[in-house]
Amino acid sequence: MTLLVAECIGEFDYAGYRLEFTEYGSGDRAVVLLHGQLMPRRMHEPLARMLAGEGYHVYTLDLLGHGRSDKPTDPALYSMWAFGQQVVAFLDHLGVATAVVGGTSLGANTTLEVAAHAPERLRGMVIEMPVLDNAVEAGIVAFAPLLFVARAVPIAVTAVSRVAQAVPRSLVPFWSGIMLDTVSQDPESMAAAIHGIFYGRVAPPHHERIAIDVPALVIGHRRDPIHPAADAAMLADELVSCHFVEAKSFLEWRRRPERLNRETLAFLDACWGVSSGLNDAAGA
Repeated sequence: MTLLVAECIGEFDYAGYRLEFTEYGSGDRAVVLLHGQLMPRRMHEPLARMLAGEGYHVYTLDLLGHGRSDKPTDPALYSMWAFGQQVVAFLDHLGVATAVVGGTSLGANTTLEVAAHAPERLRGMVIEMPVLDNAVEAGIVAFAPLLFVARAVPIAVTAVSRVAQAVPRSLVPFWSGIMLDTVSQDPESMAAAIHGIFYGRVAPPHHERIAIDVPALVIGHRRDPIHPAADAAMLADELVSCHFVEAKSFLEWRRRPERLNRETLAFLDACWGVSSGLNDAAGA
């Protein structure tokens, strides 16, 4: 039976910076969902609500420089390693010993950093669209122009942001609102985030990934040049305990989420030892 979902917004301090999060549901079975690069935590609201309705205590977190969290302009503050540390600090703030942590793109790589450095805090990982060895060139092509524009023509980023912010979110479909939130950027902080992420360690290297012994659900997409399915498949082969699911496209979980929602719920149930009527998709 689906439960009614309680929701509240909170914040905590990380190294002098304010990070904001949303909490859905209640209970001991904690799940933390992390957004993609430049995207807000609200992108995971539909999934968070579904999982909370099934009895999970779900948190969506805006990492530093994203969404409604603080956006410093020093590139040295941005890296996958730093994002991983923010997640561990968030679990400490919540008083949560272990959780299933998952995310999309940047959120997926951040989850891998948590697994590499603090695996004892994880019951499982949900990895959608990891950015690994096969995505380097596509990432440069996609984000280098944004870095250049933010640094060389910041007024263009500001103009787009002002137009996007002027659109009432209640008047547009959910995912259109997420895209508007994503382009509502401050040029200095956006440039700092892209610079810090892509000139640092993007993900744990192969020798660290093969040592990760945390149950994982890895989801890859067909025909996604920035997040090649080959990266997701490679990661699934590297991880000690993993179930791999190929999505039909990037849009499947956004437009027709039922299948991937079932896979995710079954995986979480397996991680937490919950008996459900779904087939065990965890492989763990």
